[in-house]
Amino acid sequence: MAGPTLAELRSEGQPQAVIDRLNDEHWAGRLYMRKFSPRATWVFARLGWSPNAVTWAFIVCGLAAGLVVAFGGLGPAIAGAVLIQGYLLFDCSDGELARWSKRTSVSGIYLDGVGHYLGEAALLTGLGIRAQGHLTLSGGYVSAGLGAALLASIIKAETDNVAVARAKSGLPGKHEDAALAPRSGGLALARRLASVLRLHRITQAVELSLLILVAAIVDTARGGLTATRVLVVACVAVAALMVLAHLAAILASRRLR
Repeated sequence: MAGPTLAELRSEGQPQAVIDRLNDEHWAGRLYMRKFSPRATWVFARLGWSPNAVTWAFIVCGLAAGLVVAFGGLGPAIAGAVLIQGYLLFDCSDGELARWSKRTSVSGIYLDGVGHYLGEAALLTGLGIRAQGHLTLSGGYVSAGLGAALLASIIKAETDNVAVARAKSGLPGKHEDAALAPRSGGLALARRLASVLRLHRITQAVELSLLILVAAIVDTARGGLTATRVLVVACVAVAALMVLAHLAAILASRRLR
């Protein structure tokens, strides 16, 4: 069936403003996925998929990755990492298809946000079950994984509630990137340090899937589940710290003004 050319998809689906987004564009998208996603988007357009159908595929990949990593062994860890790469690809393609076809929608934006919540929560939950050593919904590591999933969702909710608060107070939903900087010099320094260390990314789907794979390789080589269990504890600790730090950073910035 008729569809766009790759050149059209790149010019209309990947405008520079999208690539340059400070907080909405993942580093892996900039580094490599945006180079491949137009080809996938071209296929979806030729198949007649809607942007929301691509978003649903993104959601399914995220949930499937969480389910797969719950199983022990190196194979499921590899499969989970591959599924998260699919998750990232679909996440790039749904917006490209929507912009090219002029079918951007509020429902699509909403589904995309839900997909990020579900994907990260599923992966953290699956990691906790994996660390427990067998498929079960009880145990200390399972609880740790669920706790990390909850905390990661709270961090996302803190970000999303900025737009909600601004809308309710009559301010534009979007703020300037300069508004992200804390007004306090100490908090600004802490934010720059966090940006360098990138510890907050430990609970994000792409990074977490790769860390799960590395932990699986170490555990396979050494025997046991020590690396996977250390990763679960690290995820809980970092997510708990980030809930407080992110809230403080928002309140200290100009995002709510």
